[in-house]
Amino acid sequence: MNDPTRNPHAGRPFDADDAAVAAALEDASVPALLCSLVHMSGDPSWIRGPRRPRMAVSSALQGQIPPDEQAAVRAEALAVIAEYRDAGCRPRELGRDLLVEMMEFLACGPMSPRLRDLFFFDLQFDGIDAAAITWGGDIDEAVKADSPVVVVGAGMAGIQAGIRLTQAGLPFTIVEKNAGPGGTWWENRYPGARVDVASHQYCYAFEPSDHWSEYYCQHPELRSYFTRVLDKYALRPHCRFETEVTGAEWDESAARWRVAVRAADGSTDVLDARFVISAVGSLNIPRMPDIEGMESFAGPSFHSTRWPADFDHRGLRFALLGAGASGFQIAPTIAGEVDHLSIFQRTAQWVLHNPIYHEPVPDGETWAMRHLPFYGRWLRFMMTQPGLGPGVESFRIDSDHVDPDNQSVNTANAATRDFMLGWMRSHLADRPDLLEKVTPDYPAMGKRILLDNGSWFQCLKKENVDLVRTGIDRIVPEGIVTVDGTLHRADAICYATGFRHNEFLAFDMKGRNGVSLHSQWGDEPSAYLGITVPNFPNLFLCYGPGTNLAHSAGLFFHAEYQTMHAMQAIHSVLAADAHTIEVRQDVHERYVGELVEQISSLVWAHPAIRHSHYKNPNGKVYTLSPWSIDEYWEMTREVDPEDYLIA
Repeated sequence: MNDPTRNPHAGRPFDADDAAVAAALEDASVPALLCSLVHMSGDPSWIRGPRRPRMAVSSALQGQIPPDEQAAVRAEALAVIAEYRDAGCRPRELGRDLLVEMMEFLACGPMSPRLRDLFFFDLQFDGIDAAAITWGGDIDEAVKADSPVVVVGAGMAGIQAGIRLTQAGLPFTIVEKNAGPGGTWWENRYPGARVDVASHQYCYAFEPSDHWSEYYCQHPELRSYFTRVLDKYALRPHCRFETEVTGAEWDESAARWRVAVRAADGSTDVLDARFVISAVGSLNIPRMPDIEGMESFAGPSFHSTRWPADFDHRGLRFALLGAGASGFQIAPTIAGEVDHLSIFQRTAQWVLHNPIYHEPVPDGETWAMRHLPFYGRWLRFMMTQPGLGPGVESFRIDSDHVDPDNQSVNTANAATRDFMLGWMRSHLADRPDLLEKVTPDYPAMGKRILLDNGSWFQCLKKENVDLVRTGIDRIVPEGIVTVDGTLHRADAICYATGFRHNEFLAFDMKGRNGVSLHSQWGDEPSAYLGITVPNFPNLFLCYGPGTNLAHSAGLFFHAEYQTMHAMQAIHSVLAADAHTIEVRQDVHERYVGELVEQISSLVWAHPAIRHSHYKNPNGKVYTLSPWSIDEYWEMTREVDPEDYLIA
């Protein structure tokens, strides 16, 4: 029943009987099912009737369709699915206009032409990976052989770059400091580590996964996904694991990069590269706090990304410094297993209710993704579009908006604030002391938003858990002393204190005339489109400055577009029989000026936000993207030769 010519998103043929199908449908998302029924029958009436989603919310997989309507759809669908099965599981071809209508059906409203185009690119209804490299055969083999590429990092973007370089037929080496692929999901192995973007959009568009066990899956499953993709595309022979890049220098006379590396055994090497793709991300350099006496602590202490494999927290008095994204996941996971948990939180966090945050994907949902045509594609759309559709306008600071508590920046943001405050109060009405501690004093959405299904508040209410908002004075062998003189005894300390987000590269690069990238950036890192930097020819950044997403969707989208742009730029050099490509200084400056102007008008730059890893020491934001996903896609999808010096 395996047909290699079959559209990979059309579902696998099946012979399950009616009873098995009916049982599976009990778990299925009815809005996604309605769209799949159109593919099965060719009948658009399935999405033109009164049974339709009332609200597009990424965590509302039933779209607020009432239960009786859901039951009616499932009952009526059974005959169509049986007919589809008995006819050989061949979906109907649908025209673009009908597919747009189906998108807007799930989006509960009209979509811009640009956003529609983005989803056609992402959902691949035609089964074609539109970003696949097809120009490799046009370049002379000798030219390709003399154009080695060094990719730094074997995480999300590095693996994607390796796949595209393979398609182009270029020689390449992926240098990875860890012992395996996955980047942040290789390193972050602390209890409770999970993605905070829905699993079904947190994967390559051309390699969707229908085997996720949870809607927001945990680190072992993510690590397995990246390993599987790495091996499927035969990238392992190109990888140098447990090898760290220590620096890179541009050789002007040869128009090449010399990339210095050091292996785990201490041996060093210099790699020759015509092009360098940095895919290291910016959440890989741990930020440790500067607290007096840290070295004096008698027990084990470590950063959350360095959680020891053999460490047993059970029965200990455990101190957790930080309650951002990592601490927020660690605390509820271990609270019932430790003797006592002290959570030290500098800044209260906004928490968004997500009822499926810890929910398993039911068997019927998995069956539907594997067998019903394009069901998985529409589920991905439902989990992605609600974040992409609104763009960034809901985050824009309205100078006429008045909020004496500094908890909102515009009318829509105030509604979000009220929703989140209501969620907090519903859990902590009986604990006014905790409610006061967890209520933020800065605008909603202004820092990294935390998703929860109630586990965080339940954790804080446990008798063996203390939420400490008092500042830390010092660390002593017995534990942590706060500024009020209280000793909080601890057997172990975990520093869930985030990352040096503004630095981007743990190593320095020397570009034209020996200019240092770290020096050129200082505390204001910048790159055109977040990808290319003046004075650094043939260098491409994935997840570079100004491309972190605090809105819209997962970083897979940005990584895809950045890799596409880098590959087009490389093609421009090779096709022109040139040596280098470098962004023009004026183009870079104009872009950065617009980025700074735009990001300064959005909530993340609000002056009420005092502690944020998004901000540099001067309180300015150079890390985040101010562009909607579809706008950034349009900006990066084609390399404009006028923006670059190709020589």
